[in-house]
Amino acid sequence: MVTLRINGDEMSLDDVDPTTPLLWVLRDHLGLTGTKFGCGMGQCGSCTIHLDGRATRCCVLPIRDIDGMSVTTIEGLSEDDDHPLQEAWVEAGVPQCGYCQVGQLMSAAALLADNDEPSDDDIDRAMSGNLCRCGTYTRIRSAIHAAARAMR
Repeated sequence: MVTLRINGDEMSLDDVDPTTPLLWVLRDHLGLTGTKFGCGMGQCGSCTIHLDGRATRCCVLPIRDIDGMSVTTIEGLSEDDDHPLQEAWVEAGVPQCGYCQVGQLMSAAALLADNDEPSDDDIDRAMSGNLCRCGTYTRIRSAIHAAARAMR
């Protein structure tokens, strides 16, 4: 049995194979479908969640390795899609195809939790593991700066 705190709620996962990647537990067992499947190898960033506050890829992370930890998904970022990042994302016109958006937002949120005034270099480093098929990287950077200002 694996016990996790997911979006603030403690959950015991006794009916799930402990080798199951967290992504599939979230989507298939818990109905939290906001976290997306991208490459399946932890390289594209689409499946990014927060694990004890750190941006983490969950498509290759077996739940047995995170027993007792805290998970935050996009559903836990805000209840009404009103997190400053989500609002800045829309204002900057970041979303295109949607493939990467959840992972981008979760990586950006982890960055802003640690750095309330990131430089372009800080943003580029924090976001380097998140691929965007549409190439909206400059809008992503602008949205992160706008959200940082709103959060200060």
